[in-house]
Amino acid sequence: MRLGVTGDAERPVEGSSVPSNAGGWVSRARRWAAVAGVFVLTECRSSSSTATSAEMSGAAASGAGVLSVNAVMTRDVDGDTIDVTIAGKVERIRLIGIDTPETKKPNTPIQCYGELASANTKSLLPIGTSLHLVRDIVPRDDYGRLLAYVYRADDGLFVNLDIIANGYAHVLSIPPNVAHRSDFVAAATAAEAHDIGLWKFCK
Repeated sequence: MRLGVTGDAERPVEGSSVPSNAGGWVSRARRWAAVAGVFVLTECRSSSSTATSAEMSGAAASGAGVLSVNAVMTRDVDGDTIDVTIAGKVERIRLIGIDTPETKKPNTPIQCYGELASANTKSLLPIGTSLHLVRDIVPRDDYGRLLAYVYRADDGLFVNLDIIANGYAHVLSIPPNVAHRSDFVAAATAAEAHDIGLWKFCK
């Protein structure tokens, strides 16, 4: 069984069932709004270079939004990296658990499906989109980027999961930030089984 997982993610047991409808994972991405509040925003240790828990929490959204707003989309960088504004400060966000094909890595050619993956993230998160960010255990990567699960605040779309379910990314599992690993692996398995996105064009 081929599986879109890099890093040390757990592989599904051989012979385990694959969801019959890969599109079901897209709806599941939206349903994550109901449980997003379970994950507490952990406070970072470096006050000089890190958004604090209070800043990430932000003010509760008013109106009909599904989730509280703690960031606003500022710029798309590539398929798995975005810039957002948190409490007046621009932060670079690396989406946890996903790895889209490279488009801007120095000395690396544009990879198969990379431009489409970048365009997809741009379409999901237009500039000005209200966001709800949730952190895992480790707040930043070695490049200083804030690591986050990204939700659209207005409809609760779980962006990380949606990108995987629609075949724009492999799973990248780096402990201890693995809160949603099993869902990411299942969504990638379903996308691969149905030849969705990069699974069809980048074999």
